[in-house]
Amino acid sequence: MTKKKILITGANGLLGQKLVSQLVEGDEFHVLASGRGDCRIPGDSFDYISMDITDRNQVIEVFEQQGPEIVIHGAAMTQVDDCENQREACYEANVEATENLIAGAQSCNSHFIFVSTDFIFSGEKGPLTEDEEPSPVNYYGESKLIAESRVMSSGLKWVIARTVLVYGISHDMSRSNIILWVKKSLEEGKNIKVVNDQWRTPTLAEDLAAGCILIAQKEAEGVFNISGEDFLTPYDMAIMTADYFGLNKSLITKADSSTFTQPAKRPPKTGFVIDKAKKELGYQPKSFRAGIDILAKQIKLARS
Repeated sequence: MTKKKILITGANGLLGQKLVSQLVEGDEFHVLASGRGDCRIPGDSFDYISMDITDRNQVIEVFEQQGPEIVIHGAAMTQVDDCENQREACYEANVEATENLIAGAQSCNSHFIFVSTDFIFSGEKGPLTEDEEPSPVNYYGESKLIAESRVMSSGLKWVIARTVLVYGISHDMSRSNIILWVKKSLEEGKNIKVVNDQWRTPTLAEDLAAGCILIAQKEAEGVFNISGEDFLTPYDMAIMTADYFGLNKSLITKADSSTFTQPAKRPPKTGFVIDKAKKELGYQPKSFRAGIDILAKQIKLARS
């Protein structure tokens, strides 16, 4: 049986790395990993293509040469404050690049899976279902919402996979996350202030990858919430991290988000209801505590 070709954008990033490793383990797809510059993913059971998704000609050339049947578009500019301050760069990375990939996908009639965000919502209430009306409060959310509309009107078979606060460890340990930050700070005896008036359903990167792969396998269409299930504040997450590693919780102070000055406004309450993904895809995310356990094992492995 010929394997279907699946193209991953942003393959060097956290989600991209998890997608490639899970897809390669599954042996169901011919994996085309793509990113800017050289490949930073270990292993050789996949093909790597250096592709600048902001260059339309390059993108179309890759699609014409490779003919992927499925695209998982996970590459994006996601630093919320950078997006606010550098709107042109954000629009190019999040909207124009998506338009380029859509044009490429149209030439091959690829199934287009677009990874989006809870930041398309105002944050007045949560957890949210797929039917909630978007209303972004920052430019990052705005750019992702525009890109969503481009995907929906592309004429392709499409999926929007929305997610929340993705955490995990990349192969080279290059990215931090709330668990690593809390662990390191408390181990160093530092006092930390953590927000307790924002709510999210944090998502383990492995779970998001698994959800995207289920979409590809089931050839699903439409909008799916792919996130964790635990509805937590960053303060809750910090306390759970301290408890797990047996660290000093008294160093953690609750803070109001208004005490932090950030260029971009954050939606106070998001988080997702994931019943649709569970029912239609068989998606089953880990609890946040199980996520900490997975990260702890990965940290040990990376240091050994």
